Amino acid sequence: MTSIADEARLVFDNFTDRTASIFHPTLRLGVTGLSRAGKTVFITALVHNLLSGGRLPLFKAQANGRILGADLEEQPDDAVPRFQYEDHIRRIVEERVWPESTRAISELRLTVAFESASSWRRMLPGGRLTIDIVDYPGEWLLDLPLLDKDFTAFSAEALERAQLPSRQKEAGPFLQKLASVDPEAAADEVTARDLSAAFADYLKACRADGSALSTLPPGRFLMPGDLDGSPALTFAPLPVEPGRTYPKGSMAAHLARRYEAYKTVVVKPFFRNHFARLDRQILLVDVLQAINAGPEAVADLETALTDILGCFRPGRSTWLGGFLTRRIDRILVAATKADHLHRESHRRLEAIVRQIVDDAVARAKFSGAKTDMLAMAAVRATREATITDAGEALPVIVGTPAKGETIGKRSFDGQTETAVFPGDLPDDPRRLFDPQNGIEPGSLRFVRFRPPKLQPSTEGLILSLPHIRLDRALEFLLGDRLQ
Repeated sequence: MTSIADEARLVFDNFTDRTASIFHPTLRLGVTGLSRAGKTVFITALVHNLLSGGRLPLFKAQANGRILGADLEEQPDDAVPRFQYEDHIRRIVEERVWPESTRAISELRLTVAFESASSWRRMLPGGRLTIDIVDYPGEWLLDLPLLDKDFTAFSAEALERAQLPSRQKEAGPFLQKLASVDPEAAADEVTARDLSAAFADYLKACRADGSALSTLPPGRFLMPGDLDGSPALTFAPLPVEPGRTYPKGSMAAHLARRYEAYKTVVVKPFFRNHFARLDRQILLVDVLQAINAGPEAVADLETALTDILGCFRPGRSTWLGGFLTRRIDRILVAATKADHLHRESHRRLEAIVRQIVDDAVARAKFSGAKTDMLAMAAVRATREATITDAGEALPVIVGTPAKGETIGKRSFDGQTETAVFPGDLPDDPRRLFDPQNGIEPGSLRFVRFRPPKLQPSTEGLILSLPHIRLDRALEFLLGDRLQ
């Protein structure tokens, strides 16, 4: 993926980080996920529960009373925007609306003071662990495999995906415009711009709720930020022939040069400055959205996870090797929005995640890092109940749907609580990949619920945000560093 010069810089940066960690232990936690998986909510809930001493029974250091306190500190990277925790928690708790999705990279530093679990070490001063939380869009991960692909390989894969039956509707306008472009013709900026815009529109349409497709590189076409309209983002795949050299000044040569610029200007700096410096990683996935979109969306999610897992620098480093090379040694894949299902379906959701991830791990030939999977909700927006319908007891979830959400012909006003029977997940996860015997697209009932209203305790204290298995996620990601 990287040149010798890139690797040398990685070694230098890692040596600097590790040297500082001798006197100030630091863990860099990457938080990412594909669109609308809940990255911002996860980070906000994690920080809120550690700052407020939230209810985390499976997070041993907290449950055993060994967390002495937690504080936000000034982040180390001045060139990276700060994760605006204060704004996000206010929107969730006071306004009861979800914060905006991740659009770019951000960072937050949290220092946890703790007492050792070892009885003899308790005689020493308490420990401190600094956690640098790095929040970045999952779509950017899907760009990393591009570093190993030239324009011809990228074009072949992109066009093969665009011609799949599941993408026929979304890709139609782009493919129609592409049919009028001659790769050997003289480069034309207007044509390049229009073709690039059509390609970006196709990728955005695939990401919409109804399609819920996940394999959509280049990622910055979905989230251009300050690069919107730049030459590095003004390209598109072309039907170029492998091994053929196109004349200088042709459309093929023109777009190939911009593709290489995209890798140089966008992908390599992200890999070098952020991704390659991570110690732990959580990957959040909205599996329910893919399930409800049908078997092709589930298969596409598996392909995306395969590509993502193939990007990680996994494995355990030796004590000395850790100074020179950094490796992610723990990866957690979490299916979010478990609060959209009754707990009776949580086991099935985790089995589905495990099936998808295990297949992706095998396809990516991934090894070295410790991995785990779970179904969770960083902020629980619903509670569970049972209702009787035609003499049959149905497990339902109760919450306040956001304004404008609908079920059938019913539209919600954002103020009224309602009970929802979301439907059943299959016992056998393999059914989700079967177009003949899988779940009918749209057969599950999902709405976006507002964040919960926090109720005061009997002592008048406002309780921390409720969750599902956030404590289990923290134990896997941080527990061993708080011993």
